[in-house]
Amino acid sequence: MSFDGLFTRAMTGELAKTISGGRINKVQQPFKNEIILVIRANGTNHRLLLSAHPSYGRVQLTGEFHENPSEPPMFCMLLRKHIEGYILEGVRQSGTDRILIFEIKGRNEIGDVSYKQLIVEIMGKHSNIILVDKSRGIILDSIKHVSFAVNTHRAVLPGQTYIAPPEQHKQDPFSATAEDVLQAIDFNSGKLDKQLVDAFSGVSPLFSREAVFRSGLANRATLPNAFLSMIEDLRQNKIEAAITSTGSKDAFYLFPLLHLKGESKTFGSLSEMLDRFYFGKAERDRVKQRAGDLDRFIANEKEKNEKKIEKLRKTMKDAEKADQYQKFGELLTANMHAAKKGMKEIEVLDYYDENGGTAVIPLDPQKTPPENAQKYFSRYQKAKNAVLAVQEQIKIAENEVVYFDSLLQQLDSASPRDIEEIREELAEGGYIRQRNRKNVRKQQNAKPVLDVYTASDGTEILVGKNNKQNDYLTTKLAGRDELWLHTKDIPGSHVVIRHKDPSDDTIREAAILAAYFSKARNSSSVPVDYTRVRHVKKPSGAKPGFVIYDSQKTAYVTPEEEMILSLRQNSRNK
Repeated sequence: MSFDGLFTRAMTGELAKTISGGRINKVQQPFKNEIILVIRANGTNHRLLLSAHPSYGRVQLTGEFHENPSEPPMFCMLLRKHIEGYILEGVRQSGTDRILIFEIKGRNEIGDVSYKQLIVEIMGKHSNIILVDKSRGIILDSIKHVSFAVNTHRAVLPGQTYIAPPEQHKQDPFSATAEDVLQAIDFNSGKLDKQLVDAFSGVSPLFSREAVFRSGLANRATLPNAFLSMIEDLRQNKIEAAITSTGSKDAFYLFPLLHLKGESKTFGSLSEMLDRFYFGKAERDRVKQRAGDLDRFIANEKEKNEKKIEKLRKTMKDAEKADQYQKFGELLTANMHAAKKGMKEIEVLDYYDENGGTAVIPLDPQKTPPENAQKYFSRYQKAKNAVLAVQEQIKIAENEVVYFDSLLQQLDSASPRDIEEIREELAEGGYIRQRNRKNVRKQQNAKPVLDVYTASDGTEILVGKNNKQNDYLTTKLAGRDELWLHTKDIPGSHVVIRHKDPSDDTIREAAILAAYFSKARNSSSVPVDYTRVRHVKKPSGAKPGFVIYDSQKTAYVTPEEEMILSLRQNSRNK
């Protein structure tokens, strides 16, 4: 784990320096396990993220903005009642555990001074955010309720006394000596990194593996020196927030991780680093949870149509016998004098054969020669009509596959808000039932909310991330002479540059956006077409999001997440 006790210690220091003494102006709960506190400190509004997510639990200052639910959850309302308008007196860590305690002071509804503690426990699936009345030590509420039936050590419920998680009885690494390290390690047992984790509190496998790596040939002299040297750097706040990438995996920590042998990128603060590391990760996880049923439905519909195409093509192959039926009918008509009722077959001269060969025509002995000829002509007509019908069905099924493939791509880059628009689109198309009929008309009349980015030269770029947004952007919002972009023959977003004559750099940045929000996100040299909006048309009766266009040029770009972050930050700084 990257957010270990040592990381918590460093984050506590960063937060104490930045927001201590600030006023809590707003409390928001955009998602089930996450709280945002807007704190005014040192003349600046800071957004403090408290996350009890089972996989992405953390505490940090964030520059990210999330849409809040129309009705705030009960825990959010309780926090607003008890701490909104209060002063954040300080933040501290509980020992070297992953527990942060925010000390909050204010006046209650009758004017008396009131002290609260907002305790954030970062413990994987047991992570929690707990509001405690400090004077009584009583839990007012928590973002997750835990009964004694679940945890025999303590209950986390309103009205219960707050009890800290059980002690692990490990040694404090900041008070350790070389002798303490040697006493904790048995060099003959191996797994030195695990032994360090078991012996010292706040130390994660990530930190211990780095210590072992930096010790070289780990022995009684090198390992204590490496371990204590790293601890001393943290004591003196020698921190270099870094994300180390090995290509297949990224890891963040208080310094570049040499043992991963990857490329490291450093940041100005721990919070800035976490914003970069979790960019899209937590949101994709939330989308995955909320859209699991939708993802399965769309994947199943796509597979169903692919199998349908396979069957139709087999039917088409059978229908191709139509020409043979016509040939038998004509040959039999030309040789009617030679055919007799009761014959099972007849061999006649095949005047279609350039070499003068013969053809054997199967006959129904119960039918007369004219009836047999008519049977072949009827089969010919039926097969001919079947070919036309099957071709039409194949075309419809292929369009469905393309449509559902585009929806799967949209789910991959969707926000929670986008999910509801995709769900609404499927309901309007008759694929699924409307969940809440009362909101149908309201949703249909609501304008889609587009993602806004700002190019390096200040030009606004709009991105549609689902079909409703794409249709609205391209057919209603965009000006006729503005520039429209889309990946060439690849499912993706519609992108519009709000300028009639954008610079080459702006076109390139918009093309990178189009490539990033497409099925080719992880590819290189992605072809992106661009043309004036007036050259983009939506055919009558076409599926949502489908358009045709001409007079295009093509740019080849490689999606860059850093560029996407930069363009989004430009938009926020305007």
